[in-house]
Amino acid sequence: MDVPASLVVLSPHLDDAVFSCGNLIAASQGALVVTVLAGEPSADLVAPDWDRAAGFTLGAQAVRARRKEDARAVRLLGAEPVWLDFLDSQYVESPQGARGGHPAEGRAAVDIAVRLARLLSLQQGAILVAPMGLFHSDHIVVNAACMLLREAASANLSALAAGYAELPPIPAPPKWLFYEDAIYRRLPGMVQSRLIGWWQEGLVAAPVHLPVCQHQSRKTQAVEAYESQLQLFNAQQLADIGAPERYWTLDAAGAAPP
Repeated sequence: MDVPASLVVLSPHLDDAVFSCGNLIAASQGALVVTVLAGEPSADLVAPDWDRAAGFTLGAQAVRARRKEDARAVRLLGAEPVWLDFLDSQYVESPQGARGGHPAEGRAAVDIAVRLARLLSLQQGAILVAPMGLFHSDHIVVNAACMLLREAASANLSALAAGYAELPPIPAPPKWLFYEDAIYRRLPGMVQSRLIGWWQEGLVAAPVHLPVCQHQSRKTQAVEAYESQLQLFNAQQLADIGAPERYWTLDAAGAAPP
């Protein structure tokens, strides 16, 4: 598959797109990188464990720093960042008061899908690149939103928009690509479980080769912009970020190949 001329990469967190798709973003020369869970928590929220390990005392402080890192990284690849205001799960209170997780994952996926629909209505004709949704609850929720959007696009979002203000119709995109989530894809059985889950839903995934490996040095430079994050990863996780990127298409079982 040739590198798409118009590309929108959907990222759960402020690093996932570059870690998982940095070569593709660099090759596209003008991609839009949309980070879904880039919202800033309340100013007085004490930093959770992950942020404290990175040297932050407040959650908002961590998000502001990571937005700066993300802007630098994405622009090093020749792309533009867009940040939505949904919160990373580590900043979300569950009904029992425990921090982390998504207390209403189904509703969260619908809310994210509706917001993405509004945004993508302005990017007609772009190929959308979404996470497979491996392991992490945030990645799973963003993938669920992408799957809702993919299914609803051909129906002009009529089912998805129930209970919301009228949304602009968006045509079905010419192609969805799904990327293997860096770091989590190395966990035993993660990718295989996702492929089996799709098969059980009547969907067939096929691997796609994209000529992007020549951009590895630019990706490495962009990855290094995430200074607050890299110090928290072990050697195996860092190696996976530098491993070849892998992409999949998704079609209904029994559909004719493109």
